[in-house]
Amino acid sequence: MINFNYNYPDFSLENNLQYKLWIENCIEHFKLETGEISYTFVNDNELLDINKELLNHDFYTDIITIDQRVGDIISADIFISIDRIKDNSKELETEFSEELKRVIIHGLLHIVGFNDHSDNEKSEMRKQEDFCISLFNSN
Repeated sequence: MINFNYNYPDFSLENNLQYKLWIENCIEHFKLETGEISYTFVNDNELLDINKELLNHDFYTDIITIDQRVGDIISADIFISIDRIKDNSKELETEFSEELKRVIIHGLLHIVGFNDHSDNEKSEMRKQEDFCISLFNSN
């Protein structure tokens, strides 16, 4: 089950069901099962507090993924900063909705097993993000 929680004022996904089906479709693509996945949309300060508390990191980020995967069942708590998505979309000159999709799926891809530490890993992560975004856009 996928849940969306909105702790950011005046923000919600336009179509929760479409996003849920998309995320489930991406998980199925990797031959995995959907468990309990919770996405919480927050502001920069709330995500900074979570980053400090859980990871001892004192910097802003766009996403924190708490992996709760058990075997082939993908479960997680995922926190996303809407402020970072807005800033990133301006900096990267992309639509907010596309950057949001990229970050939503980025956290999931980490749970699936993709990393982004080296240049090769970053390239593969981007390839997987693009593929998953294409699944959303083809609906």
